[in-house]
Amino acid sequence: MNMKSFVGSLMMACASFVYAQAPNIPVDLSLGESIVFIKNENKWGIDLETTIFKPEGTGPFPVVVLNHGKAPGGSNKFQERNRPLPAVRELLQRGYAVVAPMRQGFANSGGVTVGDSCNIEANGNAQALDVQAVVDWLKKQSWADTTRMVMMGQSHGGLTTLAYAQTPDSGFKVFVNFAGGLKFTRDCDWQRSLKNAYESYGAKTKAESIWFYGANDSYFPPDVIHPAHAAYVASGGKGELVAFGIFGSDAHAMFGSYAGLPIWWKRVEARMAAAGLPTQVIHPKYAYSRTARPAASGFAEVTNADKLPYANDTMRATYQRFLTSALPRAFALDREGLTGFAFGGDDPLKRALDFCNRKGKGECKLYAVDNDVVWLEEIKY
Repeated sequence: MNMKSFVGSLMMACASFVYAQAPNIPVDLSLGESIVFIKNENKWGIDLETTIFKPEGTGPFPVVVLNHGKAPGGSNKFQERNRPLPAVRELLQRGYAVVAPMRQGFANSGGVTVGDSCNIEANGNAQALDVQAVVDWLKKQSWADTTRMVMMGQSHGGLTTLAYAQTPDSGFKVFVNFAGGLKFTRDCDWQRSLKNAYESYGAKTKAESIWFYGANDSYFPPDVIHPAHAAYVASGGKGELVAFGIFGSDAHAMFGSYAGLPIWWKRVEARMAAAGLPTQVIHPKYAYSRTARPAASGFAEVTNADKLPYANDTMRATYQRFLTSALPRAFALDREGLTGFAFGGDDPLKRALDFCNRKGKGECKLYAVDNDVVWLEEIKY
């Protein structure tokens, strides 16, 4: 067996392992969501798991490519596929198809992730090759208008976006970097490496970009990103830095939050409009609507499962799972002891109630939301 065949076999073996381990997140048909596997022929035919959201109609639709970050801790093969719903919903409303590829070694994509050497410039360039494979595939799709495209990336995906912008397809009109970069925690001067990467990218990039970084970003705080941005601009790059200050407990999460939309959407929308891209809302049905959040009732501490009304062993076990789930989250129950809980994504309050009511008589009420009990002792059915 020659070396290329050996490496190809190794990649396929790794791909099979990844397929078995990554989380299985159901698609949301109301958002025109589907999953395809796009083959990167330049890397031994590695399949790249790609989530696609399409608005109603047949197109061709303008396209936004969203590049994902690198989840903290654990192995990249356990990472969920990229579904930044706040951005997806804004774009679907305006008639865009949204394409979110997982690069090699992430989630259910084949292959292995690029090594963790301190050469951040090379890492970004390697990531951009996977993105190029997806762009090449898009140009063969009848539903995609690849003369009108936008690229956005968050964290590792922001680095990938800036790397790709060095030699982009002519169809890309706007590039957006949300908290982009790559950080190493081992013995490595990664801050200098990041600055050098951006300096090199800036020297080779003619396209303009806009960058969003917050003051309390746990990965790339101002004392790291400002010198890197300055190096990008000094070498010839055209990148506008939007330093938006404090956001929540960690500004690194701004892009994935509905609360972050007021910070970035209008600025990006203005750039899209200036580039001749559509910005008018034509599909309002994709807008985010959510169930009103009840106020904390003081009925009990959220961690006190002994106060659950109508409790049984199944309810207590389900509630413990709820308590270990990530925010936002909601837990619902009814007097028959049935439950439902949901976390993350769109409107977990509604999803928790819907799940509970599907099992019962439609009488479920919210018990807890996030870290608060909202149940009122005087609630009557």
